[in-house]
Amino acid sequence: MSGIIIVTHDFVRDIKDNQGGSLLKWIDYHAPESVADAVKILADSDGKARPLAGGTDLIVQLRVKDPRVNAETVVDIKKIPELNQMDYDKSGGLTIGAAVPLHLIYNNPDVVKHFPAIIDSASLIGGTPIQGRATLGGNLCNGAPSGDSIPNLVAHKVIATVAGPNGTREIPVEDVCTGPRQTSIDSNELLVSLYFPNPGEGFGANYIRFIPRNEMDIAVAGAGVSVNISNGKFVDGRVCLASVAPKPILVEGASKALVGQPVSDEAIQNAAEAAREAASPISDMRGTAEYRKHLCEVLTRRALNTAVERAGGK
Repeated sequence: MSGIIIVTHDFVRDIKDNQGGSLLKWIDYHAPESVADAVKILADSDGKARPLAGGTDLIVQLRVKDPRVNAETVVDIKKIPELNQMDYDKSGGLTIGAAVPLHLIYNNPDVVKHFPAIIDSASLIGGTPIQGRATLGGNLCNGAPSGDSIPNLVAHKVIATVAGPNGTREIPVEDVCTGPRQTSIDSNELLVSLYFPNPGEGFGANYIRFIPRNEMDIAVAGAGVSVNISNGKFVDGRVCLASVAPKPILVEGASKALVGQPVSDEAIQNAAEAAREAASPISDMRGTAEYRKHLCEVLTRRALNTAVERAGGK
């Protein structure tokens, strides 16, 4: 243990509110320098440790005592070399460590040249100060249905590498989120990196969202899409929606509407309608369920048009 977060002195353990409850919670802080050490801390913490990449979600959750984050230990992963690496190989693809901050991603020349759609998400999560800390890995592991990076990761067919007591395993990113703030990454496991396969020629992608006003940074709906185009036809296509289901959803019907079809407004509209049908949103202060379903159609159509332009199809 190398320090304490939230509380700094023993005496605050005894500070009580007017009802006798504790105002402050003691939380142990660790900053391991290897994946193995981080995994051991997580495994030894009986499910009550949480990794900290940027901390832009976790620290807020701890401050407001979010009951879904029952953490007694914080494991700062910023000092682990593997989690801070970002490597591109044109024959392989792009690997982004789980602790690489967003500003380094969208300023990376390989990302700008070969994976520009990643910037669609990385440049709009929070403001500039947040982007100096926040990470794609943290956004994914937070598991929010509205996570702005997740549909884009799904559209890019990203593979998540996860380390645990029994070694490493690879998970298609669409299988990571299992429900609101829930993931398939166990409490004794650590996300190490995200691998973006090289999409090749004729590839284009895009992520767009709708927010009710600039002051509210939670999407009413979002759409991440990708296409591969060859000889004027869609040979692959993906649509993933945010904020309209308990988790980001990969729309299988949209892929079926695109693959094998000529690049046309009709094919794009069919995929957009499939996205609308796949959405199962709720009504809340940000919008009604019907409005959100409408947005899924509109956003998917617009994102696909942009993806087709980036693929050189229009």
